[in-house]
Amino acid sequence: MNKISIIIAREFNERVRKKSFIITTILTPLLMLALMTVPTLIMVFAKGETKHLLVIDESGIIAPGLESNEDIIFEPTDQTLDQVRANTDLFGALWIGKDIVDNPKNVKLYTSSSSSISLESEITSQMERIIENERLKRYDIANLDQIMKDVKVDVSLSAYRTDLAEGEEPTEATSSGLSYVLGFVMGMVLYMFIVIYGSMVMTSVIEEKGSRVLDVLVTSVSPFQLMTGKILGVVSVAATQVVIWAILICGVGAALMSALVPADMMETVRAVEAGTMTSAQAGMDADLISAVSMATNPTQMVMMFVYLLLFLVGGFLFYSALFAAAGSSVDSVQDAQQLQTPIMIPIIVGFFIMMAVFEDPNSTVAFWGSIIPFTSPIVMIARIPSQIPSWQIILSLVLLYASVAAMIWLAARIYRVGILMHGKRPSFKELLSWIRQ
Repeated sequence: MNKISIIIAREFNERVRKKSFIITTILTPLLMLALMTVPTLIMVFAKGETKHLLVIDESGIIAPGLESNEDIIFEPTDQTLDQVRANTDLFGALWIGKDIVDNPKNVKLYTSSSSSISLESEITSQMERIIENERLKRYDIANLDQIMKDVKVDVSLSAYRTDLAEGEEPTEATSSGLSYVLGFVMGMVLYMFIVIYGSMVMTSVIEEKGSRVLDVLVTSVSPFQLMTGKILGVVSVAATQVVIWAILICGVGAALMSALVPADMMETVRAVEAGTMTSAQAGMDADLISAVSMATNPTQMVMMFVYLLLFLVGGFLFYSALFAAAGSSVDSVQDAQQLQTPIMIPIIVGFFIMMAVFEDPNSTVAFWGSIIPFTSPIVMIARIPSQIPSWQIILSLVLLYASVAAMIWLAARIYRVGILMHGKRPSFKELLSWIRQ
C-alpha cells in the first residue's frame, strides 16, 4: 500500500503543480459565470441604431396599426416607392399592397443596408396581428376587441411531488427548467472530465512506456500497484478540482446571491420553500424562484457537488482503467486510437441518453441508462436535479463501484503484459488472450 501511495503522490504533485491546473481551476468558475452573463450583456449592448422606415400602405389598413419602438420607427407616407427609394438618408421603406388582408405575401421591404432577422420578425409579427384582427372584423361581432381581451389568459402552473414520506405535506417541486439546466451542466462536466482525464492517463502510460520508464518501475512495484497508483493519482487531481470549484461556487456564490437578491424577493422565495405560497400566487416565474432558492441554499449546492464528486470518481475509475490498459498495449498515441474507439462508444452513448433524460427523466431508457455502469455516471447525474427516488441513486452508485473493482482487475491483466510488449500493436484477439493468461 505504501508503494501505491508513493505513486499516487507523484502523479498528484506532477499535475497539481502545473500552471495549467492552477489557471483552469481558478478561471473555470469565472468562465462559467461569464457564459451566463456575457450573452445578456451582448444582447443589451449589441443593439444597433433605431431603424427609420417609411410605410407605403396602398391598403390603408396596416400603417395605422403599426407601433414604433426603440428599435424601429414606422412613418406612413404618401410618396411613391421610387421617391422613397431615392432618399438615401432613410434606412428603408415598407411597401404594402391593396389586397394584403387576403394576400399576406403582397408586402416588400426595401433597405439601404443589410436587414436583420429581428427587424423582419418585428415587422411580420405586427402585420400578422393587424391582419388577423381585420379578418375577425368580417364576422361582425360586437365588442370584438373587448371579447379578445377577456378570453386571453396566461396559465401559471405550480408542480408538486406526491411521492413523499407518509404524513409529509406536498411542496412545490423544483422547476423543470432549472432541472434541465443543472442536469445538462453537470452531465457535460462529467462527460468532459472522464474523456479529458481518462485520455491523460492513457497518454501518460504511453509516454512512460515509450521512454522505457515502466520497464524500470516494474522491478520495484507490481504492474497492478503501478496502474492503481497512476489512476488514483489522476482521479485525486480531478476530485481536488471539483472540491475547489464547490468551495468557490457554494461559498462565494451563495454570499453574493444573498447580498444581491432584494429582501422582498428572498421572503417570497422562503415562503414558496415553506409551502405557504405558490410561485403563481407570488407572481414570480417558477424557474427564477428555483434558481434563487438553490443559489442561496449552500446545503443544496453542496449536495449537488457531492453527487457530482461521487459519480466523477466512480466513472473516472471505471473508464481510466480501460484507458490505462489501452495505453499499455501500444507504443504511440496514434496506435492507441483503434483501441480507444471501443472505450469512447459507451461514453458517447451515455451522452445521447443524457439528452433523452431532459425529455422524460423517468423513461425506461433514462432509468436503465442511469443504472448500467457504462453509462450511469453521465446519465444519473443528469437525472438527479429532477428529484428522482434516493434508492435509484444508491443502486446506481453500488453497481458503479462494484463494476470499478471488476474493471480494474480486468484492465490490470492487460496492463501487466502490455507494459512489457514493444514494437507491435496487439489485436483484440491478443488482448483477450492476455486476459485469460
